[in-house]
Amino acid sequence: MPKESSQSSQPDRAGVHRVVVIVDENSNPFELGCATEVFGLRRPEVGRELYEFRLCSPEPRTAMRDGFFTLTGVGGLELADTADTLIVPNRPDVEVPRRPAVLDAIRRAHGRGARLIGFCSGAFTLAEAGVLDGRRATAHWQWADAFRARFPAVRLESDVLFVDDGDILTAAGSAAALDLGLHVVRRDHGAEVANTVSRRLVFAAHRDGGQRQFVQRPMPDLPDESLAPVMAWAQERLDSPLTVSDLAARAAVSPATLHRRFRAQLGSTPLVWLTGERLALACRLIERGESRFEVVARRSGLGTAANLRSLMRRETGITPSAYRRRFGPATG
Repeated sequence: MPKESSQSSQPDRAGVHRVVVIVDENSNPFELGCATEVFGLRRPEVGRELYEFRLCSPEPRTAMRDGFFTLTGVGGLELADTADTLIVPNRPDVEVPRRPAVLDAIRRAHGRGARLIGFCSGAFTLAEAGVLDGRRATAHWQWADAFRARFPAVRLESDVLFVDDGDILTAAGSAAALDLGLHVVRRDHGAEVANTVSRRLVFAAHRDGGQRQFVQRPMPDLPDESLAPVMAWAQERLDSPLTVSDLAARAAVSPATLHRRFRAQLGSTPLVWLTGERLALACRLIERGESRFEVVARRSGLGTAANLRSLMRRETGITPSAYRRRFGPATG
């Protein structure tokens, strides 16, 4: 059974959470770069080390995708046995079986309770290891039919950015790896730290996993249909009783047109986006020390403490009190 997605996969041993990436023959450099950017770089602005990051490979020399370059000088596959979070190989040749040694390492990690992450075609690796049977997962949309045919026991969600199924998380292709990586940072360290990391990446702080993979971008019939101005305007007024009609009026379009633009550009709706922004602000307020949940709800535009509790429980899996204990200022 999947673990609660709200639980931080903190290491049992003393020390910083260790993230290990398995790199195998023909692995994709982009997703490896995403993992390195999110988990491998030091964050002096945060004031503490977030992760210990290591690469490992079953061979001393690993040719990356299409022979772009060869990776050397990384540890052996035994490092996978030390991971608190294990990121599995993803490759474009999804029909080629993974090495038995890699699959065995994944099964051992899963058996001892490590968190598993698959970016893009990494879902094939996890499924081949047998750890996804009966579980929710996603993969790049172009491989959805092949995945379902090969792994019918997996509950594939082919039209979302990423799936958090507790101790196993999967992301669709390319930039969705960054979305999932930031989601994991938020899950482990809170919204404020995740926002700091996203600013360093110059990347959106939060895109909900349920957003669509493939976002249509038709040619605009107006000179500028960017949502950025109205979104920035709303973010400065989250404590106000904003409605979709208010956003549409600010953008000088009808609510129906605004809805279509949100769907086309973000794969979401104005109301879902607005609620997500308010919840993120509520999390930051709690992290900064505001203990009165009715004040948090009012300042974030969520109205009442009861609504705050309901939304946080639904979106993060934990209550505001539990969130404060985990991410609020240290009281010692």
